[in-house]
Formats: sequence, C-alpha cells, structure tokens
Amino acid sequence: MRRVSRLVVPVNAAMQSSARRQAADPDGYFEKLVRQAEDASGGSARGDEEFLEGYRFLLRQVAKVRTMSPLGWTGFTADMKSRMTNRFRVKRLVAEHPQILDEPIERPIVVTGMPRTATTLAHKILAYPEGNRAPLMWELQATDRSDIDPKVRKRRIAVARASARFGHFFSPVLPDIHAMEPESPEECVFALPHGRNLLVTFRMPGYRNWLDEHDFLPDYEYYKQVLQVLQYGAPRRRWVLKSPYHLEHLGVLMKVFPDAQIVWTHRDPNTVMGSWCSLMETGVAICNKEYDPHQIGEDWLDMLSRVVEKGRDVRTTLARDRVIDVSYHQLTANPYDELPGIFRRLGMDFTPRDEQNLHDVLARPGMKRGHEYSLRHYGLDPDMIDKAFGDYTRMVHAMR
Repeated sequence: MRRVSRLVVPVNAAMQSSARRQAADPDGYFEKLVRQAEDASGGSARGDEEFLEGYRFLLRQVAKVRTMSPLGWTGFTADMKSRMTNRFRVKRLVAEHPQILDEPIERPIVVTGMPRTATTLAHKILAYPEGNRAPLMWELQATDRSDIDPKVRKRRIAVARASARFGHFFSPVLPDIHAMEPESPEECVFALPHGRNLLVTFRMPGYRNWLDEHDFLPDYEYYKQVLQVLQYGAPRRRWVLKSPYHLEHLGVLMKVFPDAQIVWTHRDPNTVMGSWCSLMETGVAICNKEYDPHQIGEDWLDMLSRVVEKGRDVRTTLARDRVIDVSYHQLTANPYDELPGIFRRLGMDFTPRDEQNLHDVLARPGMKRGHEYSLRHYGLDPDMIDKAFGDYTRMVHAMR
C-alpha cells in the first residue's frame, strides 16, 4: 500500500532550506516558538522553567535526527508550539480564575491498554451517556472555559481540523488506520506534555532515555488542570479519559485521580505488534527521508512490553474493583453482550440509547481499520514477541 502521497517529495524539496536553517539553531528557534506561543495564548512562560527546559531538550533531540525530513520538522515544531500555546493559556486562565482549581474531577473512567486493542471503541461508547464527558480533540489542543465566544470556538475547531488534515493529506492510508476527528473524543496525549507518543515519528534515543527518568507527576497534575478548565462553569459530568500510555503511569495517575476506575483492554501482542508497527511506519515514512522497518519493530517491541510490565506491577497494588479487564476478542465479537457488564461494573446503566449509540459507532467508517501488515516486515516473529511479553500473552489467550 502507498503510505505517503506523491506530493511529499516536492513539498520536502520546497521546505528544505527553511527547515535546515531552523534545525541548525534549535535553541534560537525554540525561543522564537516560545514567544509565538505567548503571543497566541495571551499568557506567559514565566515561572514554567522546568517545563521549558524539557521542551528545549526535546527540540534539540529532534534537530539531531539525521533522517528527518522538512515535513517532519515542520509538523513536529508546529505541534510543539501548539502544546506550549495551550499550556500558557491554561496557566493564564487559572491565574485569572483561581477557583478553577477547586473543580473536583470525580471518579474518572480511564480507558487504557496497548494500542490497537479497541480502546477507541470503548472510549466512544463509555463517553456517550448523558452523565459522562470526554475531552474532544480540539479541546485538548485549545483548552478554554466552556463559555468562550462561539466564533472563537469555531475558529479553534477549524485549526484542529486543519491539523488532522495535515496527516491525512500526506498519507492516504492514515484515515483507514487511525482517523482523527476534531469534534470527537480523543486521547489524553494531546494535552500531556511528554510521553512515548512523541517517539512515533522520530527515533530519538536521548529522549527515550530521558522519559525513563522523567517525573510524570507534574505532567498529570497539569492535565488535571486542563480538565478543570474545561469543566469550569459547565455541568459536572464524569470524565472518560483514554490513552495507551496511561498504562505506563498508573501509579502517578492514581495519585492525581485517586478514585479513578481503569478499563484495561487486552489483545494478543502478536496482533498488536503488527498493527501498531504498521501505524508507526506510516508516520515515520512522512517524517523521515529514509528509515529501517526492523528498527521500528525492535524499538516498539521493547517499549510496549515494558509498558505492559509496568502496568501489571502497579496493578498488583490496586484494589480489585479499580481495574476492569476487557478482552479485545470478546468485545469486538460480542459487543452487545459484553458492554452491559462493563457498564454495570462502572456503576452505570446500559440503556437503549447506549445500545443505539453502539450500533452507530460500529457503523462508522473510522471504526473499520482494515490494513495490511506483517511481523516479518518489522523483523519480528511470534517467538520474539512471546519472549518479550512473557506470561501476558497466555493471560490474554485465557480471556478469549
């Protein structure tokens, strides 16, 4: 299948000079991005030195990527500026309305599990009941109070839509593999400052090692503020959150959201690895002039197996009723039978309205993620994957 549009080559050629000049002086360009983010947000970077140094380090790591394409640099730095703009806006709003921090985020539902394990399906269904609420893609990118000017809201949705189109335009297969919809529930990674999601386009060993030592508590405390801003002045509803990467940080997540309930989806790692590496290759192909698929397989086999291991370790310290295990195979094969039980364990009723929503969600094109992939293409085989994940594979098979 064609992973990138034929337009990628001429666009990269046209952007090469500018991208090369910016990457040659990452510190200077970072300062420019900070100033632009301050202007766009009406906020200030003052008092956020630790966050800024983390992002300065990250941009330096991106600038070191030998295979980086101009499109890759431009897309990454635009995302970085957007994240800083949103952070400075959130800080400004909290300073202007300190009572935002009094907003309670009660009993959130957190959907997690390895990627490609039906977390999106579970998220869309659990967020639908009238008493529930999920952050939308555009809200995570441009967080603001619920009473913002409708014209401003419309403009920010348009910006989020343009951001989604960027990837869809340069990769014709991306909508089939992982479509992004600005006005639909989206993953928390759009608001969390750091994470392995920032490794999906570039291979950055320095940043990967930095993540292993990073304290994620301030990141999740900031994310709580994002939710508090969105909730401020609006009817209080139960938040439904989602990210595969929460699995790696369950201990921190439970400190920030101590009454959270975790919905953990499980799928055979052999299938997950093939599907995930295929999605990763799509992003890598856009953002790099050349790449090695075997390196994608090696890196993500190590990272995802460690993510699962960390999640399982923390899970042993949690009360049994705090985690709900969901089999991908059971959920996708019998959703109308499985979901009522999941709702009950979360203290919710599965109503005819929810059943109709399930029907509508399953009928959407974005839920049919058919694409071709093979383990061999990524230098992987079942024995390697079983060894990396240990008895987790057997546990998943026992749930089928």
